[in-house]
Amino acid sequence: MKNIFAFIFGSIFSLGLMISGMSNPEKVLSFLDIWGAWDASLAFVMIGAIIVAFIPFQRAVRRPMTIFKEKIDLPKKMQIDKDLIIGSLIFGVGWGIAGICPAPALTLIGLGHYQALYFIVAILLGIIVHRKTRGV
Repeated sequence: MKNIFAFIFGSIFSLGLMISGMSNPEKVLSFLDIWGAWDASLAFVMIGAIIVAFIPFQRAVRRPMTIFKEKIDLPKKMQIDKDLIIGSLIFGVGWGIAGICPAPALTLIGLGHYQALYFIVAILLGIIVHRKTRGV
């Protein structure tokens, strides 16, 4: 039953990415181009996502348990440190270069845009390097 819910909600999320334009690298890059032909429409998508996610996130903070009685593992660190800043910079630069972030990359593969595989391979290499260097 848990996998069926995961499939349904993952499909809804993917559909939302496609309808909103978040899986279109050109639209994302035009959103990031604030000094050029800026397209602010994705800001409204992000604001909508924050509104929708706010209550479930607040519930998860108060009671970190899924409806299937599985523990939700939330981050313990609350301070901004150099690792967070460096990771954010790497993510931002990658997003600015490619116009893709992880979830839309998977959506793009589902849509037949296999160029997104380069991005996914880079993500996987980054995860491997992080685990090797941090001992995770």
